[in-house]
Formats: sequence, C-alpha cells, structure tokens
Amino acid sequence: MDERHLWLALRTIPHVGNVTIRRLIDHFGTPAHIFSARLLDLMQVDGLSLKSAQAIAAFKPGPDLKIKIAELDAMGVSLVGLTDPDYPANLRRISDPPAVLYVRGELGPGTERAVAIVGTREATNYGLKVAHEVARDLALNGLTVVSGMAKGIDSAAHQGALAGQGRTIAVFGTGIDVIYPPENKLLFQNILRHGAAVTEFPPGTQPEGRNFPIRNRIISGLSLGVVVVEAAPTGGALITARQALEQGREVFAIPGSVHSFKSAGTNDLIRQGAKLVERAQDILDELPYLKTQTPTRAIAAESGPETALQLDGLEKVIVDALGPDEVHIDNLIRQLNIPSPELLSILSRLEIEGLVGQLPGKRFYRK
Repeated sequence: MDERHLWLALRTIPHVGNVTIRRLIDHFGTPAHIFSARLLDLMQVDGLSLKSAQAIAAFKPGPDLKIKIAELDAMGVSLVGLTDPDYPANLRRISDPPAVLYVRGELGPGTERAVAIVGTREATNYGLKVAHEVARDLALNGLTVVSGMAKGIDSAAHQGALAGQGRTIAVFGTGIDVIYPPENKLLFQNILRHGAAVTEFPPGTQPEGRNFPIRNRIISGLSLGVVVVEAAPTGGALITARQALEQGREVFAIPGSVHSFKSAGTNDLIRQGAKLVERAQDILDELPYLKTQTPTRAIAAESGPETALQLDGLEKVIVDALGPDEVHIDNLIRQLNIPSPELLSILSRLEIEGLVGQLPGKRFYRK
C-alpha cells in the first residue's frame, strides 16, 4: 500500500495526535512498521491508549482511503508525512510537528532559509508598506518568506516576497481547498507559482477561530526567525512570537507609533527583549549565515518598480494616479474614466506585483 494511505490512516485513528504519532514514529520508524506491529508492542509506546492501539492493530485498508487520495491528486495536493524527505527540516525539529502536511505548490530546498513575517489583519498604511518592503528585500537576498495569508500584514508580506521575485509559503488555518479570506484567491494562485501553501487540516476544514493559533506554530516552526510588524496587545501575531520563543527561534519587532494601538504589541515585544528592526538588513545582520554573498537580484526600487515590471500604458496611468495616501475606488473611477470591473482587475494584478496596496473599504495606494 502507498505510504500516503498509511499516513492518512494513522492521522484518523481516534485519540492519536501529533505528539503520539511522533512517539510512534520514534519507536517504529515508519507508518508501515506501525501498522504491522503487534498489540503488545504498540502498548509500549507512551501516551497510546488501549483503544487506539487496538484500532491500529485491527486496521484494514478500505476503499475510502483510495477515494481520499484520488481527491487529493485531483486537487494537486501532495501529502507529506513526518518521515518524508520533503518534510521541512525546521518544522520537524519542533516539539509537536504536524504528522502530515497537505501541500500545494513546491516547498523546495529554500524552505530551510525562511523568515516569517506576521502582524495584524487591520494594518495601517505604514504597517503594510513596511511589511511589503522587508519581505521584498528578504526575498531579494534569497530568503523564503512565510506568513498566514490573512488580510493585512500577512498579505503584504506575501506580496512583497513576490515583488522581490522570491519564494513564499502560506500556512493555512483551513483545509488546503478553502481560500481564506476569499478575496485572496488571486494571491493564492500566485503563491503557488512561486512557493507553496501548506496546512495540517484536512480538505474541507472551514475557518474556525481555534484553528489559527494551532497553525501559528507551523508559521514559526518553518522559520528561523519571526518578524512582527504591527500587533495589538493581544492577537495571533503575539501568539506566533511566543511560539517562536518556545521553539528557539529569533523574534524581531518593527517599532511603531506610541500613539497607535496597533503598534502596542510590537513595542511591548521590544521592551521584553525582541530585536528591534527597521529594515531587512537588520535581520540579515542578526542571521548572517542566511545572507547570500550578493543579493540574488537588484532591489527593484533602484530602477523604479514601473521599469522593473515593464508596465503597459493603462497600468502606468493607474499607478501614476495613486499616491502614498489611499484613494477610494469610486474616486479613481471618476478620475480615470475606466469601467469598474476593468479597473479592479488591473488593480488586483498590480497588487499581486507589489506596486499597489489595498486597505479595507476598497481604498488603494501606491507602494
């Protein structure tokens, strides 16, 4: 039987979680050896209940497993188990790594040279710009940028990495087939062309609040360091920072205004000892073994983003019409006399390329 079937079966055994699976693998080596073990041998594994041991010993592969594997194949999803050579080495080293990852796209060898960028969903213009710039410059230096594809800072981080023509990994708190938020569908598709999306939740898992703190340990676990751009005193970004510390990762924080509630969490992290950073170079200086001898590509800003990406005439008109201050879509439509569907389509493309940012309420600005 294909090892993917065995990983999938192991993950569905009642009361067998990631920690217990790690113990089973440490004891038996492979899923095949686990399912061929005698009940007496299974009972030697710490944390494995009698019922779970009996379920493993009595396991017989059925047609439902083949159906699930066929469904994953149809979606272009790879199933990567803990012992698979493609399983990210950084993640394998944490205390409770996911037993199985559902992956779309390519993890690739650069996954080990990764830095996470996280922050609030309700980001300010300042936070979005900084997240984009830091991610872009990390990508230009050959690093993979990891984030959660949420609104706000996460999306800006992915877009920055793509603008730097680098790799980025999105960690889902949903099933791999559930794009959340839905408006990030185009961003998701671009991430798949330049990196990967991963999750430990089975297909069909909908966005539930309890799942996102669980997935945050994967964001930090994939990375050698976590950068918090903007965060309120409580929230997911600070959970990720705490998990990073528990995993022995570096924690960086970008300072914000003392008058901004959305920077209160990051400023507090700095008071607690997180490394203050203002630009990507500050991170590279703290992690010198990550820095390439020379940047993999010239910084786009040196020649101007419009030149680097060779905008067509209408795209350049739209970029020129935007400034650092946000402009509502209705004002752009009146100013440029471009039909709304066409304008939104072009703005979405420019957003993916990292030239345009979007704030809640269909407000756009030039990056």
